[in-house]
Amino acid sequence: MIISVASGKGGTGKTTIAVNLALVLAGEQENDVRFLDCDVEEPNAHLFLKPLIKKRESIEIPIPKIDQKKCNYCGKCAQICAYNAMVVIKNRILVFPELCHGCGACTFFCPQKAITEQGREIGILEEGESGTISFIGGQLNIGEPMASPIIRKIKKKSKEKYNIRTNEDMKIRKQEIILIDVPPGTSCPVIESVKGSDYAILVTEPTPFGLHDLILAVEVLQKLQIPYGVVLNKCDVGNRQVEEYCKNNDVPILLSLPLDKDIAIAYSRGMPIVSLDHSYEQKFIQLFQNIIKQFKISSW
Repeated sequence: MIISVASGKGGTGKTTIAVNLALVLAGEQENDVRFLDCDVEEPNAHLFLKPLIKKRESIEIPIPKIDQKKCNYCGKCAQICAYNAMVVIKNRILVFPELCHGCGACTFFCPQKAITEQGREIGILEEGESGTISFIGGQLNIGEPMASPIIRKIKKKSKEKYNIRTNEDMKIRKQEIILIDVPPGTSCPVIESVKGSDYAILVTEPTPFGLHDLILAVEVLQKLQIPYGVVLNKCDVGNRQVEEYCKNNDVPILLSLPLDKDIAIAYSRGMPIVSLDHSYEQKFIQLFQNIIKQFKISSW
């Protein structure tokens, strides 16, 4: 089962929910938990899970390389580029790597076959383990505009690790749960992260901004036809507009967490909630049970 943990806005506690849910589920012997940190612009799940990183690799996108001997400066490459990453001037072609999306259209349509591709690093991917939790995360290089290629690589790597299992492994396979820590917002990286999920948790807070961005996130998941529920963080502050919205639109509230000073202190020290107060373990177990219940209803 693939569960995405998302939020319309940043700072709602998305990573907190994802990390603590992973730790609780990993404590159950019948679960095989994998954690994908797809918030590659500001990854921080590693601060709480503290994985032992065993492998790092560079993530690159292909950018055009011009063979000046073959090029006749016809301008076809600049015309076909949807991102304005190429400009043809007198006897010269300018390539802007930061604008290039690596789609390969210029290479494919060049009449003179004067364009080849070379890799340009945009970030790194990391693989490791946190106890029994398999961890895969990435980090976008500072100044790079595109997070989606790294997110796609993270998800592809997770599938590869699943597919290499032997028949003997499959006989004793545990219940596999993939938790995806999604970037905040509703932009392309968010869609790339949640795509293919069985269920999505939307973490929000009872404020006007929380409600506004929750509505946007709900609309995205409805378009993608992914079932979802809400975790209401800091539920004892703000107003009741989020709860009223959920009630009026049949959006299930899976879990409510109070504003707790001890939780904030633990968070600042990189300590998960469940290690601070074991009473929260049952809350996150109940959260997962609520997800299973809602998932079955949606599937039915």
